[in-house]
Amino acid sequence: MGALVVAEVWLIYLTQVLFVREGKEELFHQFEDVAIPLMEEYGGRVLYRLLPDAAAYVSAEEELPYEIHFLSFPSDEQLEAFMSDPRRVESAHLKDESVRSALLVQGAAL
Repeated sequence: MGALVVAEVWLIYLTQVLFVREGKEELFHQFEDVAIPLMEEYGGRVLYRLLPDAAAYVSAEEELPYEIHFLSFPSDEQLEAFMSDPRRVESAHLKDESVRSALLVQGAAL
């Protein structure tokens, strides 16, 4: 009899469109250097991390973002635990100083 394979279920999907202040890219990457490994401690995954250039867009009606993230977390509780982790909170000033604005969209797999 074959082994039972259980598919991983990722219940929360997030798309984050980030607009970084000009000249603050290095600060933003310092934040990511803390946040991404920490996110993984809470079961989060970076499904895609895009740094698109203008040639990558077929059309756009708004300003082009600096970076686009597609993320997943197993639960709201794990996402909240990541967001409130003291290490993330301590480094949040890097994001606050470098990110001018962000668009966060929560969705589901279809």
